[in-house]
Amino acid sequence: MRKRALSIVSKPCLTARSTLSRFMLSGFLFFVMAFTFSLQPSQADQFAPQLDTLFDQLKQANSSQEAAQLESKIWQLWLDGPDQNANSLILQVAAAMSEGRLELALKLCNQLVDSSPKFAEAWNKRATIQYLLGNHALSVADIRETLVLEPRHFGALSGLGLIFLASGKPEAALEAFERVLELNPASANVQGSVKRAQQLLGTDI
Repeated sequence: MRKRALSIVSKPCLTARSTLSRFMLSGFLFFVMAFTFSLQPSQADQFAPQLDTLFDQLKQANSSQEAAQLESKIWQLWLDGPDQNANSLILQVAAAMSEGRLELALKLCNQLVDSSPKFAEAWNKRATIQYLLGNHALSVADIRETLVLEPRHFGALSGLGLIFLASGKPEAALEAFERVLELNPASANVQGSVKRAQQLLGTDI
């Protein structure tokens, strides 16, 4: 049985760091597009009642393309904040990130976490910013808070796995990726991440 590795080292490998940066930035770009269409008076974020059905469908997806469409619907719900203040702050965070003003984005995200501590995406967004600032341990801490609020958050789990890969912890990475695979078995990206971690461990068949 693999042991859970909770710490990360300070010097991630360049390839994994680049992969994680692209992963997080691509997720951020999706956020900008999806958020535009998600502002509506409904119960959203991780408490949205539609999520259970969407996750059931995600487990039964027959192709990576179908899985990607379901992922997009899930992200739209996750990104819709619990109130107008949260939505306003997360838009400001998005603008600051798009301008490369990461310190400002972090300050705004701190406000978002403080005002909406039960909003999972607030923690996940701050985890992204912390990583991009090089604060890897803080990024992992925020990912864990995200997962307390939304254990099915495949974005946070994938980010955690990539950080562990970058930190030379393939066992912990594989554990994170396998959790994502349970949620999203048809995803080619997740399958590739699992295989990469297995190769590093010498356990791929």
